[in-house]
Amino acid sequence: MASTRSPELEVRDGELRKLLETAVDALPVGFRTVFMMRAVEEMSVDETAGALEIPPETVRTRLHRAHTMLRESLAHAMENAAPTAFDFHLTRCSRIVEAVLARIKMH
Repeated sequence: MASTRSPELEVRDGELRKLLETAVDALPVGFRTVFMMRAVEEMSVDETAGALEIPPETVRTRLHRAHTMLRESLAHAMENAAPTAFDFHLTRCSRIVEAVLARIKMH
């Protein structure tokens, strides 16, 4: 079955997947395991606790901390990428400004 999504969306999702995978891989093993079981495998708190032989409250705490670590990791990655993501200099800047001005004149 062919995808109806644009190539740009496919590339964006692939890059996002890589970024998330890297962030999840960087989690400490106990947090990564709980995150994978709860968020990816969609196991309940009790199922996860039983499989890992830990209290349900530990599962909740680890999942909460894993989410916090992932948010921090992704925010840091965005901060590091921002200066080059919108690198408008030289010919690229001129090309973008010319295109915007041309569109404004059309309206």
